Amino acid sequence: MSEDLQRVEEWVATLIARVQPAQQRRQLLRQVANDLRREHARLIAQQVAPDGTPYVARKNRKELRSKSGRIKRQKAAMFAKLRLNKYLQIKADASQASLGFFGKVSRVARVHHEGLHDKVAPRGPSYKYPEHRLLGFNVKDIEEVRLVLLAHLDT
Repeated sequence: MSEDLQRVEEWVATLIARVQPAQQRRQLLRQVANDLRREHARLIAQQVAPDGTPYVARKNRKELRSKSGRIKRQKAAMFAKLRLNKYLQIKADASQASLGFFGKVSRVARVHHEGLHDKVAPRGPSYKYPEHRLLGFNVKDIEEVRLVLLAHLDT
C-alpha cells in the first residue's frame, strides 16, 4: 500500500503542477481535502476505521448500571465531536493540503489513533486505549482524489 501511495502522490504532484495559477491549485487542493474530510467524518460516525474494520467497543462501565435511582446513559458514539469541522480541519495552500486534528484536540486524537496510554481524568487513573484509526487512505480515497483531479483538468 505504501508503494502505491507513493506512486499516486507523484502522479498527483505532476498533475497539480500543471494547474495554473496558484489560486486555482489552492482551490483544487481544498476541494480534494474537503471531500476527504467528508468521507472520514462519515467513517468516524459509523465507528469504522479507514480500512473498513469496526472500532473496538467502549469499555463497559459497571458503576453506571449498579447504582439504583440514577438515570442510565445511552451509549453515545465515540468521537462525536472529533468529526466536526471545528476539530477535523483542513489547511491548504498552493502546494499542499493537509487534513487532520490541530491544537489541543490533536493529543486526544493521537492517543486514540495510535492506542497509547493516557490519563482518564486530570488526576485520575491511567488507561491504555485501544487503537482506533481515525484517519488514513484507502483505495476509495485514492480513486476519489484521482476523479476530482481528472474532472478539474477536463474543464
